[in-house]
Amino acid sequence: MTEHATTTFAEATRVEEVSPGRFTAEAHPAWTVLGKPNGGYLLAMLGRAAARSGAHPDVVAASALYLRSPEPGPVALDVEVLRAGRSASQVRTRMTQDGTPCVEALCTLGALDPEAKPYWSDGLPEPVRGEPADCVRVTGPAGGGPGPAIMDQVELRIQPGDLGFSRGAPSGAGVLRGWLSLPGGADLDPFALLYAVDAFPPASLDVAVTGWVPTLELTAYVRALPAPGPVRVLQKAQLIEGNRVDQACFVWDSRGRLVAQATQLAGIRLDPPA
Repeated sequence: MTEHATTTFAEATRVEEVSPGRFTAEAHPAWTVLGKPNGGYLLAMLGRAAARSGAHPDVVAASALYLRSPEPGPVALDVEVLRAGRSASQVRTRMTQDGTPCVEALCTLGALDPEAKPYWSDGLPEPVRGEPADCVRVTGPAGGGPGPAIMDQVELRIQPGDLGFSRGAPSGAGVLRGWLSLPGGADLDPFALLYAVDAFPPASLDVAVTGWVPTLELTAYVRALPAPGPVRVLQKAQLIEGNRVDQACFVWDSRGRLVAQATQLAGIRLDPPA
């Protein structure tokens, strides 16, 4: 069994500028699923590089294409500023490893206002209820559990009623609800929200128990600066067809404020219905 010491999210996603628009980073082996770095974790790295290069401090939207999963180890990040406006900037980012493209993302940068409040909303799901203590923690191999290595870095808890897949009996609702905390209980920042929208297991597990569900495309919106404390997460599968599943994710902070949301398209292999 391979064990990894807990690393802070800031350390695990640190990027170093080597020249204008060029950065290096290290994809940490502890932040992996089946040996491959988590997609939201990689997007957070790209977001940090984008914010270091653009005219605004926060990534408020990002759309990423996952071309090839990098191996844990050194990666290069290239940033091209497409537009720098007064209230927003658009930036193209690309992650490569040994010259091979791995992830490419378009990021919109802005400045999140800590005092901002929603003017209008409709059609959003209700925030996840309950408390973290009411949920079951998913642990990785270092903690003696069946989850991937990344689960030993974060505290991810799922409501007991959504854990039928762990017993081989998914409910068929395609919904996973629970809570997420960073290592050491560190507060989430806007970059961590880019990871949070991809932190939960695929909600398709609550439809049918399958193997790896690799992300093909992920679009994330960061809506607000999160309040201190863990965040509540709802992950929902919406349609499974043609060996593809699209999923929606909603993230609320400890105030019950929606702070991030995302949709993603992922590959999936299912046995044909009987």
